[in-house]
Amino acid sequence: MNPAAETVVLVHGLWMHGLVFGLLRRRLERSGFVTHAWSYPSVRQGLAANADGLSRFLAGLRAGPIHLVGHSLGGIVIASALARQPDPRVRRVVLMGPPWTGSCSATGLQRVPGITSLIGRSMRDWLAAPRPALPGVAIGVISGNRPLGLAGALVRLPRPHDGIVTVGETRVAGARDAVTLHVSHMEMLLSAACADQVAAFLHTGAFIHHRPEERTGQGIQP
Repeated sequence: MNPAAETVVLVHGLWMHGLVFGLLRRRLERSGFVTHAWSYPSVRQGLAANADGLSRFLAGLRAGPIHLVGHSLGGIVIASALARQPDPRVRRVVLMGPPWTGSCSATGLQRVPGITSLIGRSMRDWLAAPRPALPGVAIGVISGNRPLGLAGALVRLPRPHDGIVTVGETRVAGARDAVTLHVSHMEMLLSAACADQVAAFLHTGAFIHHRPEERTGQGIQP
């Protein structure tokens, strides 16, 4: 292990476990990072409790600087943790498909019988919470516009979307950069192109842009 390597902590989304980051972790490690995947009870525990759990995990790391990568709800937990207990070692954050401004999927699925409980306490907390400001942290946002996913099949989502989160819902005020890729919500975890973009932002604070419109997160339209 390179003692000078920077540390990346990955935080999974709803219904997931840190194991889903196996491929992304290997790719980031080949790019020179030391990685950790942090798991949490995404359904049964509230947002504040999960955010505080992440803060405790970060406090226990003997590392610096630290970068954070969150997929979907994981990005929300990251933002909530940094808002509640800022960590000066955290430099860059990549949010992959974050339902930042809201979630048509979660709102719609709550109306489907038998589905409401699967949305989980953390997501319900987020829908009613003010959006935190994170000064001093460079935020990069990756959205997807490949409309494949269970939520997209059950709920009418405005296009473009990734099957669960719309591109518009990923807009984070104050983000340093944003890019839209032709991947679905779950494909973000497996995509080599997505891993390249994550590594690029963590290394440089910017994504790889092939077209001018990608800087505003418009990217490739479906």
